Amino acid sequence: MTPVLDARLGAVLNLIRAEVHADIGSDHAHLPIRLVQAGRVRRCLVVEVNPGPLRHARENVALAGLSDRIEVREGNGLSPLRPGEVGSASLTGMGANTILSILEAGEERLPPALVVQPNDSPRILREWARGSGFQLTHEALAPGFWTYPVLRFEAHPGPDPAYEGLPLEAALRYGPHLLASRHPLLLGQVQQDIARLTPLAAPARPAQAELETASSALACLLKSSR
Repeated sequence: MTPVLDARLGAVLNLIRAEVHADIGSDHAHLPIRLVQAGRVRRCLVVEVNPGPLRHARENVALAGLSDRIEVREGNGLSPLRPGEVGSASLTGMGANTILSILEAGEERLPPALVVQPNDSPRILREWARGSGFQLTHEALAPGFWTYPVLRFEAHPGPDPAYEGLPLEAALRYGPHLLASRHPLLLGQVQQDIARLTPLAAPARPAQAELETASSALACLLKSSR
């Protein structure tokens, strides 16, 4: 069995490399299977709390012939992991608030590297990382039902250099690496935000601040293109 990953999970896979990795809320275990098959991890732990997906994950791991390298555990969030057991973990296909609650609840079990793919704005995850000793080392955008952000955080002390020289609000909202690289999907997203917010903006309205953030992001993208 060789699962075919969509663009979203393919972008996640490309940001993972570790001896031992944990996929939290894995569902069908397609990502862990491909991580092992591609040689990006030596071993993988699959964590799933729901009975149906838990059963599917175990079945798929067995079909792939990887039961000796992928262990499926029942449990919620990071709780089934032992402190220091894994070098990295992934949390994908969830809302940013759900991911944040898992990270906060499992603080003592956090590995030194995290790859997250929220289904909505990752701003609160960037803010969490800045206040929790993690730096944002890589970002990607993947096309799909909507544009999916994928972020990799690594534990490092001190200020995050990714934000240097960028307007902070724009970098937190849209991503410092995406702004610096002038990601083509980001340019379209920022332009859409400006078109949506312009008729709503007025002094003291929330849309006004959002429009100013989007406009400063656009200025960064256009500046970097010259």
